[in-house]
Amino acid sequence: MRKIASIFILVVLLISGCAKQPKSLGTNEITDYQGQKLTVAATLRENSIKGPPDINIETYRLRIDGLVSSPQSYSYDEVLQKPSFTKLVILHCVEGWDATILWEGVKITDLIAAAQIDPKCDTVIFHSADGYTTSLPLAYIKEKSILLAFKENSQVLPKTLGYPFIVVAEDKYGYKWARWVTEIELSDNPQYQGYWEKRGYNNQADFPK
Repeated sequence: MRKIASIFILVVLLISGCAKQPKSLGTNEITDYQGQKLTVAATLRENSIKGPPDINIETYRLRIDGLVSSPQSYSYDEVLQKPSFTKLVILHCVEGWDATILWEGVKITDLIAAAQIDPKCDTVIFHSADGYTTSLPLAYIKEKSILLAFKENSQVLPKTLGYPFIVVAEDKYGYKWARWVTEIELSDNPQYQGYWEKRGYNNQADFPK
C-alpha cells in the first residue's frame, strides 16, 4: 500500500507542475554579425582525437617555451587581461563542412613577445590537453595577426570547441586549429609534423581561395 501511495503522490506532483523541469534560457551566442549569418557552435561535428578533455581552469596554465630566453606561464585570467580583438573567420574542415564564426581572442604575438624569442625561431608548435599537436609558421602568425580565441559568437568558448583556447588559423584547414591549447612552443623546425601531419595530411594545410 505504501508503494502505491508513493506512486500516486508522484503522479499528482507531475500533473500539478511541481516536478516540471526549468526551461532553458539558451546562451548569449549571437547568430548574425553585420548581415553575415553565423554558425552555432552546437551544430558542429565533434571530431577530436579523444573526446573533449576536462580542463580545471583554477589550475590551468598556458606555457610559452622552446627557443626562448624567458619562458612564460599564464593563468586563464592573465591571458584574458591581454588586449583582445574580434575577427570573423571561416573554419574549413577537411571533412567537407565549414563554420562562419565571430572569434574573440588575443594575438599570439602578444603572448609570445615577453618570452624573448630566439632569432632562429621560425615555427610555432601548439600542444593541446588531449595530446594533440600541430604547427604554424611564425611569419604567418605575425602577418595574419593570428588569434588564440577564448570566445566564439560573443559567448565563452564551449568545451567542444576548445575551451579555454583555440587557435584561429584562418585560411588553413581545421586540423591546424589546435583546441584546448596548453603550450605554445617556439621552434626552428619548419618540418615539424603534428598529429594529423604524421598521418599524411599536408603540413601547409592551405585552404584554396
